[in-house]
Amino acid sequence: MTPAENSSRGAPGAFVVVDWGTSSFRGWLMSADGETLAESRGGEGMLHCTGGGAGAGFAPVLRDHLARLGAPEGVPVLICGMAGARQGWAEAPYLKTPTRLDALHEGAIRIDAPGDIRILPGIAQARPERPDVMRGEETQLLGVTEPDFTGLVCIPGTHSKWVRIEAGRIVEFSTYMTGELYSVIAQHSILAHALETAGNETSPLAADSQPFREGLSMALAEPAALTASLFRLRAAQLLGFEQRANGAARLSGLLIGTELADALHRHGPLRSMRLIGAGALGRLYEAALAGQGLDVTTVDAEQAARLGLAKAAIALWGAKVTT
Repeated sequence: MTPAENSSRGAPGAFVVVDWGTSSFRGWLMSADGETLAESRGGEGMLHCTGGGAGAGFAPVLRDHLARLGAPEGVPVLICGMAGARQGWAEAPYLKTPTRLDALHEGAIRIDAPGDIRILPGIAQARPERPDVMRGEETQLLGVTEPDFTGLVCIPGTHSKWVRIEAGRIVEFSTYMTGELYSVIAQHSILAHALETAGNETSPLAADSQPFREGLSMALAEPAALTASLFRLRAAQLLGFEQRANGAARLSGLLIGTELADALHRHGPLRSMRLIGAGALGRLYEAALAGQGLDVTTVDAEQAARLGLAKAAIALWGAKVTT
């Protein structure tokens, strides 16, 4: 959506919300009732902005995107994600579990810069036996849950999150390095010879692929045997039992299945849950969860972030959101 489209709608921009990741920027100009008026996106993530020194590049990047959005002078801005990390624009300290999602805005920090620019906090599970952190996902969770929501939410990705929420409060969560493990194994292990392509995360495969389903079932049945199962993937090809074309699907099934086995054991039992996902990876998780007899409601990841930011901005600046 362009600034020209924004002006044609007639609704003035009340605030801007930004999902600022490690390698990406996504910003939206919003009306007072939470309607998206314009959007701007680019590759100027945290790593880009910190290249010239801590925080040096964030303000110019934001100014550029505000201009692209056609944002009014002095419009307030609310940011989530890695801009609030220790190595980001300014550290937004973690809120500790248990914490209410609809109170996220209370932990927002204000940037020492012209205008009203704030960054939402992340969430920390400060337990010595199970330490964990999230930054950015908490805003997606706010976007897909109601104030009284109770249930489990899965957010697939490089570092997948499984979050248990009770009456709108995050009570515990677990992070799984599934996507990153796929990338490392596919590019830097002996299994690189067992895959036709090596993606950055679990590959964009068909969710109904037989090798994926077989890998998933194997891992769910014997999650503790993951390292042995990984080597057998290569051995099966060397001995002619399986084709290299099936390697990526089986590897994805093994890794996702191992994640599901632990997460469902740790956070279950349950019959329904919400999935915040997108694209082929989201479809793989949706199929894997449905295969366990779960009733899964899927929400687009970008939509979840935008709506969560809008809810928090409205709580801060007193507007009213419509969904």
